Amino acid sequence: MRPELLRSARQTAGLTQQQAADRLGVSQAYLALLEGGRRPVTAQLGLKIVKLYGLGPTALPLEAASVDSWNSSSLAAALARLGYPGFRQLRGVGTKNPALVLLAAVAARDVEVRVVEALPWLLVKYSDLDWEWLIREAKLRDVQNRLGFVVMLARHVVEKRGDTLVTARLREIEEILDRARLVREDTLCQSSLPDAERRWLRQTRSVEARHWNLLTDLNAQLLPYVA
Repeated sequence: MRPELLRSARQTAGLTQQQAADRLGVSQAYLALLEGGRRPVTAQLGLKIVKLYGLGPTALPLEAASVDSWNSSSLAAALARLGYPGFRQLRGVGTKNPALVLLAAVAARDVEVRVVEALPWLLVKYSDLDWEWLIREAKLRDVQNRLGFVVMLARHVVEKRGDTLVTARLREIEEILDRARLVREDTLCQSSLPDAERRWLRQTRSVEARHWNLLTDLNAQLLPYVA
């Protein structure tokens, strides 16, 4: 959590520094250090802050170390918890930061198609992600092409809905990722694709998928939640 967010969220909640510290179980001096950026917010304390200040999922802690432990089942459960209508029948245990869920998905070798189809929805619903963190972590894992393609799909969805502010924000992020675009060929979280399907996708993929050097037939018009 950024220090400026901590301070502004507390003030928006109508709490003094002392009142907030008392409810969080820390000293006023320690909370002042957190708000000044001189101490990191632990995951446990971060959850308390989100609840006390009434913040949304994008303010939840970001734990990059856990990214490699996710699979299709845990991703689907996390998406359900965040409100994805396609998984409403699932039970999610504990809400996760949407940026963490998205990174875990695009960094995975193989993800079920139904989960991949849900990823643009995350950006449509939660466009106020910690983009600096997400882009940095995606680059560290060489999955910026996958992320860029998902951002592009989400932008197409919000453009259709006429949301100009979110469209402009997603376009800005897309341009940042485009400048870091990798030239090597990749799939959209489908690394086990057989050679025959890879050859077919090279011939039939969209212009956008070709631009991002991805072997995928996913497009915004075929997303299950796009009217």
